[in-house]
Amino acid sequence: MANFSKSNVPQFSVDVYQNEYLPEGGREVNAIVTVTATGGGTIGSAVAAPHLYPPGQGPSAAVVLMVDCSGSMDYPPTKMRNARDATAAAIDALRDGVNFAVVGGTHVAKEVYPGGGGLAVADAATREQAKQALRKLSAGGGTAIGTWLRLADRLLASADVAIRHGILLTDGRNEHESAEDLKAALDACAGRFTCDARGVGTDWEVKEVTAIASALLGTADIVADPAGLAADFTRMMETAMGKEVADVSLRLWTPVGTTVRFVKQVAPTVEELTDRRTEAGPRAGDYPLGSWGDESRDYHVCVEVPPANIGQEMLAARLSLVIPQSSDGSVRNLGAQGLVRAVWTDDMAASTSINPQVAHYTGQAELAEVIQQGLDLRKEGDIDGATAKLGRAVQLASASGNADTAKLLSKVVDVVDAATGTVRLKAKVEEADEMTLETRSTKTVRVKK
Repeated sequence: MANFSKSNVPQFSVDVYQNEYLPEGGREVNAIVTVTATGGGTIGSAVAAPHLYPPGQGPSAAVVLMVDCSGSMDYPPTKMRNARDATAAAIDALRDGVNFAVVGGTHVAKEVYPGGGGLAVADAATREQAKQALRKLSAGGGTAIGTWLRLADRLLASADVAIRHGILLTDGRNEHESAEDLKAALDACAGRFTCDARGVGTDWEVKEVTAIASALLGTADIVADPAGLAADFTRMMETAMGKEVADVSLRLWTPVGTTVRFVKQVAPTVEELTDRRTEAGPRAGDYPLGSWGDESRDYHVCVEVPPANIGQEMLAARLSLVIPQSSDGSVRNLGAQGLVRAVWTDDMAASTSINPQVAHYTGQAELAEVIQQGLDLRKEGDIDGATAKLGRAVQLASASGNADTAKLLSKVVDVVDAATGTVRLKAKVEEADEMTLETRSTKTVRVKK
C-alpha cells in the first residue's frame, strides 16, 4: 500500500439503517449502509497548504490532466485560454512529491508535459515547467476521448503509487471514434484509476461525460461559463489530493437461498453498482467504492430472503470493507462490519413501517430517474410525458428538501404546485439550464438526522 504514516490512514466505520421486521411470507429486505472514513488528511487540507506533507509523506499519488484541444475549443477563443488557466491552477494545487502529467486531447492524444511516456514529480520547478508547456497548447483537430483515457492509463500505470486519478475536460461530442471504442476504453480503464469529468460550454453530450465519470468512479459536472473553470479545477484537485485510500470495496456476504436484488450508492450521488460485482468466494461479492479521504457516503442494499414463519429471524447479509491486494487475490480488511437482519412478525405496525432512511433514498433514486426520463421525453417532443415525469420530480424534490435540484427544475418547468407535482413545461429553456439539470440529476441530499 502507500508509503505514508499510520496516523494519516482513515478509520472506516459502517452503520446500517433498516426495518428488519417482515410480515409472514415477506421476502424483501432493504437497508441503507452509511460508510464513513475519518482521521485521515481532510479533503482539501493538502491544498490549503499544498506543501503540507514532506515528499513521500502524503499518500503516494499520480494525476493526469486531460485537456480538450479540439478545434471547437477556439470558439470562442477565451475557452482555450480558460482551459489553460484552469489546468495551471490545478497544477498549482498538486502536493509536492505527487507524480503528474498533462495530456492534450484531439482525435489523438499527445503528451504535453513532461513527455517521453512518463510522469513528472511535483515541485516548484516542475509546476513552472508544466505551466510553460501549457502556454503552447492550441486548438485544432477532432475529438476521440477513448484515446485520451488510454494514454492517461499508460502514464498512470508507469508509477508505483497508491492513488491514481484523472481529470478530463471536454467541450464537444466524441465525434471521431465510435461509441463502442469509448466504451472499450472505459472498460479497459475501470478499476485502474478514478476520473473526474467536466463539460465546458454547451456543445458536449451529457450522457458521454456522465458515463466517463460513472465508469471510473469519479464526479461529473458542467461548467457552462468557461470563466468558472479555474475555481472548479482547483476544487477537483484539492479533493483528489485529499484521497488517502484507493480501491476500497464493499464486500457483501449472503446466506444460502438469499439473492442480491441491487446495490447502489445513494449519496452524495446515485450510482448503480449492482452489475459491477466481482465474486469473492462462496456467496460473497465485492462492489467497487473507489478512493476515499475524510468523507461519508450512503448505499442502498436490497436482498431477497427465503420466506419464513412468524417468530423466525435470520442474518440476511453481512457487509465489510476490503481492499483487494492485486498480486495474490488476498484482501486487506478495513475492520468495519455491518449486519442486515430479517425478523418475521405478526405485528402489522412493525412489519409495514418503512425505515425513514430507506424511504428517503428510494425517493432520491426515483428523483434522479424521472428527471432523466422527463428530459429525454422533452427532447423527443412528448410534452405530456415530459410534463408528468418532471412534475413528479418537482414533487419528490420538494418533499425530500432537495433544494438544489428543485431550483434547477424551476428553470425547465413553471411550478404551479410543488406538493402535488403540478407543472407546465417552459416554452423556452436555456440549453445550459437543461444540461445542468441533466448532469446534476443524480446529486442527492442526505436524510436529516
